[in-house]
Amino acid sequence: MGNSNKIFVVVPTFNEAENIPRLAEAIFSLPNDGIQILIVDDNSPDGTGQIADHLADDYPGRVNVLHRMGKKGLGTAYIEGFQSALTSGADVIVQMDADFSHPPEKVLELVDGLINSDLVLGSRYIPGGKLDDHWPLWRKGLSYFGNFYAKVILNLPINDATGGFRAWRRETLLGMPLQRIRSNGYAFQVEMLYVAQKLGYACSEVPFYFADRKWGKSKMSFNIQLEAAVRVWKMLYEYRDLNNTENSKHNSLII
Repeated sequence: MGNSNKIFVVVPTFNEAENIPRLAEAIFSLPNDGIQILIVDDNSPDGTGQIADHLADDYPGRVNVLHRMGKKGLGTAYIEGFQSALTSGADVIVQMDADFSHPPEKVLELVDGLINSDLVLGSRYIPGGKLDDHWPLWRKGLSYFGNFYAKVILNLPINDATGGFRAWRRETLLGMPLQRIRSNGYAFQVEMLYVAQKLGYACSEVPFYFADRKWGKSKMSFNIQLEAAVRVWKMLYEYRDLNNTENSKHNSLII
């Protein structure tokens, strides 16, 4: 895609002080001057929000910061970030983690995939994709099972249902009923994909290597995993009457 398109990279943060300056530097080294970063910080006690403000000063017009008053969760952070980016005129919205588990060098490959798709997923489970080599077998098995569990129950015709490295067309997000999204942990990723599939949006996948974080602590917990397992079943009921006549996906993105 050309530099004429406004690309927003939405990055939710909670205690990512070590990662966020490195991530900004990596993203802005990409060969596209139309990229902006929107950091959505949940009042991180390690000062991530203040560091983000300094980055906004260092990169005027390219870094934007949303400060939230507490730890409100991943799902609402993304929803607020998406809405802010859309209001700011984003043509493309990329979502990614701050911890480098999602490689910045793959961002433009995701964006380019939108030429023929409404949504592009970074995938760990297609040829060329991979989980961290240093993960123990039980952790890899848990990741595979969680993905398989969501795919089978929701009948999702893609390979990576649980990943959070994605690129969206503006029109796709405008056609999504964001006010209906209820998941606020990692089940948010599954719910957004399920709704997009129900609405008939075309989805493609790009392989990437999922590396474990180098700095900071993981946010994954048993409660988050339990929420995801329960929420998958609730989605079947909550969206039983949703169909592809309810979206506005027929508007074309100029690329």
